[in-house]
Amino acid sequence: MTGRGHEGRGHDAAALVLRATLGPMLFAHGWNKVAGPGGLKGTTGWFEALGLRPAEVHARMAAGTEMAAGAGIALGAAGPLPAAAAVGLMAVAARTDHRGKGFFVFKGGWEYAGVVGGAAVALAALGHGRYSLDGLLRRQHTGVRPALLAAGLGTASAAALLAVCYRPSPKQSGEAGTETETGQ
Repeated sequence: MTGRGHEGRGHDAAALVLRATLGPMLFAHGWNKVAGPGGLKGTTGWFEALGLRPAEVHARMAAGTEMAAGAGIALGAAGPLPAAAAVGLMAVAARTDHRGKGFFVFKGGWEYAGVVGGAAVALAALGHGRYSLDGLLRRQHTGVRPALLAAGLGTASAAALLAVCYRPSPKQSGEAGTETETGQ
């Protein structure tokens, strides 16, 4: 079949499944930064230990960005922009919290950040599909351009934030922070 037949429905279903897993997970991570065991105060302390200055601003910004990106992805809204936000968040996390700890997340490595960032770029390429807010509004963006936009904008935003606000202590500059999100 050609056109929007079986292939189109499979594409739309794949986008929906990816959005339904990635979006709520990002939202939950943002919510945990605000209302989790340590709350915003714990997140601020964690970000301070990572070297993000001013830590309180970054704690709020990270939580809000994760929740907004998660909601945007779950609803399938705003084309590749929520994916770009996810890429930016994961790039900052990989540089500040996971750097120097190897690949596996259970050892503090960048595995999680890489998978989430890659999934976000894949979703930007795939588009949100027919079963989304963008689909209802007929604002579909798919292909290489939205994927490059998500990857480029997310990476550039992370690089700018790190250049301006990442000030680890001399001890941290060679190694990542010692706390993890679950240890807030």
